[in-house]
Order: sequence, then structure tokens, then C-alpha cells
Amino acid sequence: MRSSPNRLIATIFGAVYILVGLLGFAVTGGVGFLATEGCLLLGIFMVNPLHNVAHLLIGAALLIAGLTSARAAKGVNITIGAAYLLLGIVGFFLVGTALNILALNTFDHFLHLASAIVLLGVGLGAERGTRAGRSTRAA
Repeated sequence: MRSSPNRLIATIFGAVYILVGLLGFAVTGGVGFLATEGCLLLGIFMVNPLHNVAHLLIGAALLIAGLTSARAAKGVNITIGAAYLLLGIVGFFLVGTALNILALNTFDHFLHLASAIVLLGVGLGAERGTRAGRSTRAA
């Protein structure tokens, strides 16, 4: 795993997102599953139960991919990175509307954008040398 940046990032992010999802349930007691206003996690990130479930599912996908193979980790990093990029941008327009079913706030948007940059950066940029090295040796 140390030789694959994709596996390392997927595993670390997966574990962190699972932890965040579990911690979120500690603060969202009494909040509606799809509430547009949730409770604050770590004093700044707004979460509701659906947001917590999303963190658990994303964390599980990343962790499983990271523990499976570099190819799986790369695919999941790119997929989740792209989804987080979209959510980070669109999220700014959802706040204050009935469509904000994840109870997002500004801090969430910037965290999602930062996650997107890391996941996409590693997913699109790492492992290239490995692939090129294989095709060169095969030739």
C-alpha cells in the first residue's frame, strides 16, 4: 500500500469519513433525517442523519477500494473526487433552500472542495509512472 498513493489516500480518507459519519450521529439526535438545518459537528460542519449516512457510505467505498488494489482505489478516488467537486460547487446554491437535504453549510462546501482536489489530484496524477513503466517493459 505504501507504493500506491491512491491506495494510501483512499484508505486514510475512508477511515476519516467513517469516523466523521459515526461522530455525526452523536450530535444529530432529534434532527430529522432530511432536515435542511442540522447540528454542528466539531463546532463548524453542519450535518443531519442523511449527511452522516453519506459519510459512512463514502468512507466505506474509499476504505474498501484502498484495501483492495491500486486500480480500485484510483477509480473510487476519481469518482468520489468528481462527486465532491460537483457537491462543493452546487452546495453554495443549495443553502437556504428546500433542496439542502444534506444540511450543508459554507464550511462543508470548502471541505468538500478540498477533498475533491486531493482525491482528483491523486486519482488523476498518481500511478501514471507505474502504468507507463509497464507498457515500456512490455514493448
